[in-house]
Amino acid sequence: MSSTPSTAPEHGLKHHDAAEDRLASMGYVQELPRSLSMITVLGLSFAIMAVPFGLSTTMAIGLTDGGPVTVLWGWCIVSLISLAIAASLAEICSVFPTSGGVYYWSHLLSKPQYAPIASWITGWLGLVGNWTVTLSINFSFALLILSAISLWNEDFVATPWQTVLCFWAVMLVCTAINIWGNKWLDKLNNICIYWTAASVFIILVTVLAKSPSSAKRSGKFVFSEYDATASGWPAGWAFFVGLLQAAYTLTGYGMVAAMCEEVQNPEREVPKAMVLSVAAAAVTGIVYLIPILFVLPDISILLAAPLGQPIPVLFKEVTGSPGGGFGLLFLILGIALFAGVGSLTASCRCTWAFSRDGGIPFARIWSKVNKRYDVPVNALLLSAAVDCLLGLIYLGSSAAFNAFTGVATICLSVSYGIPILVSLLRGRKLVRNATFSLGRFGTIINVITVLWIAFAIVLFTMPTAIPVTPVTMNYASVVFAGFTLISAIWYAVWGRTNYRGPKVSIADMGLAMNSDEGVVKQVETVSPTPPEKQGSGIKGKQ
Repeated sequence: MSSTPSTAPEHGLKHHDAAEDRLASMGYVQELPRSLSMITVLGLSFAIMAVPFGLSTTMAIGLTDGGPVTVLWGWCIVSLISLAIAASLAEICSVFPTSGGVYYWSHLLSKPQYAPIASWITGWLGLVGNWTVTLSINFSFALLILSAISLWNEDFVATPWQTVLCFWAVMLVCTAINIWGNKWLDKLNNICIYWTAASVFIILVTVLAKSPSSAKRSGKFVFSEYDATASGWPAGWAFFVGLLQAAYTLTGYGMVAAMCEEVQNPEREVPKAMVLSVAAAAVTGIVYLIPILFVLPDISILLAAPLGQPIPVLFKEVTGSPGGGFGLLFLILGIALFAGVGSLTASCRCTWAFSRDGGIPFARIWSKVNKRYDVPVNALLLSAAVDCLLGLIYLGSSAAFNAFTGVATICLSVSYGIPILVSLLRGRKLVRNATFSLGRFGTIINVITVLWIAFAIVLFTMPTAIPVTPVTMNYASVVFAGFTLISAIWYAVWGRTNYRGPKVSIADMGLAMNSDEGVVKQVETVSPTPPEKQGSGIKGKQ
């Protein structure tokens, strides 16, 4: 009996030390506590995807571009594709578990002459994707809060500046929780799983019980009704445009790679969390959507909802009262809070990791960890500030939310796709002995992933409906081009001569040497960015 208490800590300590030793072999110092478990990371990924919340706030997209068929079957199709992407990323993550995530993987998997630029492009896409996912989640949170007012006052429509101020307030709350509530984030992520499951069950039972039998839709409507006339697109193409609803919701799973340095045994736990979270999200989405579609009011009424948020109107119609509608909406708002906090957590870690390798202007500032809170506070504040500034786009375009969701989906998808594509082109040599292996199905899964991402780049820059005006235009391509320009200028000014990519661990170096001669040359010729040149933002400055 006496040996049991001592053995468990010793066992945990060995894993803890091994993880720290591997990090030290890369030239990094363990600055963040390794206090997160697989369930916590799964909870974080599940919180970022926030299925009922994500599907609710983007419901207008699916209803405009086809209705129930697009909403339900689009979700099923994108869920399967997302499982393929998550599995592909998990396989690579099990070989290279580091907070650098996708840009570290792109660097090590690429040929030596392309390694720095591959990791630079991937790093910036991942960074912008993390920022804009957080932006879109918290902006839609603000839209949902304001739309709740219309439950009692149907004439209320928030002005653009009221919406932006509400969004800034949401960002402030999420930032404060990330700083002062950091030590409770693991518990918060665990609670998220139970809150979401309970919310889906309560909503399912309530809407089916409260909706009169005469008002319920038929099974034929739920599973086969397709009407894309509201979109203006050709019927077939509208279905694909409407997939943004599902694709946006199912994007955050890869962001949790940024938490690898806060998890014991990350090579096992993080890959499992990625795949399981997508599987759980897929099932949650189906269970949530089917009852909603069975009690769906007239679609034209929903599409006319204030701020483009039909769910509050749906809940009010089904329950028959503003109070009942708000009671169900409150559950969704709770999920939104978990999502907002979780996405900002992952976004801040991504910012910190990339700045640690000199990928961001003035990186020395953003790569600092506040010892009092065990949080990279500067990186957190940068992430929040960028999102708050981007929120101002809404003052000029009522379709800004579609731009936020589109650019987030595109950037994250492409950042996921680059390391998968590089691994595929190089014969999947470095993932042959992965602890999370896709085996003989790896090649076909990777191919499906890459083809979908290439298609998504074009698809999600499309406006939800046509004809388009300057106000209703989807500005995802403009935001994407803007960040691409910033990245290109910074690479020309500083990165081209100073950036050499992330540091490579001794373990990963050995793996690369056992792969092929090209990768050996990469390890020998691509060295980390010199410490004296990292983080200053100006060549040669200390």
